[in-house]
Amino acid sequence: MAFMIWILLVLFYGLAKGVRDVVKKKALTKNTVMEVLFVYTFLAFMMCIPEAGDAIHMPRNYYLPVLLKSVVIFLAWIFSFHALDHMPISIYGVLDLSRILFATMLGVIVLHEVMSPSQVVGLMLVLCGLFLLKLFPLLMRSMQKKRYEKFVKEVAEEEKRKYGKGRSEAGMEATESAEGVSSGESTETGEESMQLRFVVMAFLSCLLNAVSGLLDKIYMKEITSSQLQFWYMLFLTLLYGAFFLVTRTRIRKNVWTNGWIWLLSFLFAAADRALFIANSYSDSRVTVMTLIKQSSCLITIAAGRFIFKEKNIGYKIICALVISAGIVIAAL
Repeated sequence: MAFMIWILLVLFYGLAKGVRDVVKKKALTKNTVMEVLFVYTFLAFMMCIPEAGDAIHMPRNYYLPVLLKSVVIFLAWIFSFHALDHMPISIYGVLDLSRILFATMLGVIVLHEVMSPSQVVGLMLVLCGLFLLKLFPLLMRSMQKKRYEKFVKEVAEEEKRKYGKGRSEAGMEATESAEGVSSGESTETGEESMQLRFVVMAFLSCLLNAVSGLLDKIYMKEITSSQLQFWYMLFLTLLYGAFFLVTRTRIRKNVWTNGWIWLLSFLFAAADRALFIANSYSDSRVTVMTLIKQSSCLITIAAGRFIFKEKNIGYKIICALVISAGIVIAAL
């Protein structure tokens, strides 16, 4: 029974995380990354205030370790929010699955967890789905190049038939038209070719989030979920506040009326509490929890299709189904 409880708690976290990514994308349409981060963190901390009575009893030797976790998340969120703000949510959601590599590695090396055969199969399926998704942009660019070359060849043949070896102004315009078609296609498939720096930011966020998950598992052996959540949110709020003071960045008043940020804060507080409680179960395992968390990609891919009207969703859904199969097998 306890096994099912922590599995369900982590599943709730994963699905809530997918919804949060959608809400983040919406919130960022009205305010800057740092504005959303500060207010979102502050509001989430305010929701933790009722836990202050228990939080003050946290052992003193845990203040610095919890501060370390806050610094890790401080950086992870800056990277993830900037990446999400500059790429399609369906791509971001699956790139985010890369954290499974880092979390699994940390769980096996640091916590000495042993993966069962079903978990190994599940991991392979998740990695396969992730690889297929990353292969997709290459296939798209290759197909686009072939279409362009075929079009140019047809134009050249038509010029040769009409004008012989010479090339008239009409022929020049035809070739320029071909180049314009290629350029248009390149723009249309732009969602598949994000700037490298934002892809790197997404991966750095995955690495730092994996480190945070490992710290959660270690800390929860001696402190409660309410203690961890209260102090790490307090430290995180102070870090973002210090950022604004040091950089002298102003916060616009409209950020407080951005309803998406309020919803984001509620989802974050609820999901994090579920995850901390799951970590408190002695039989919960980082490797399995990491796989289950990847259910978030189902939400982000669906949102990409129905909310943000992104293209090429069919292929991403196939990748997500492969990943989902891996999650189910690993959780059995």
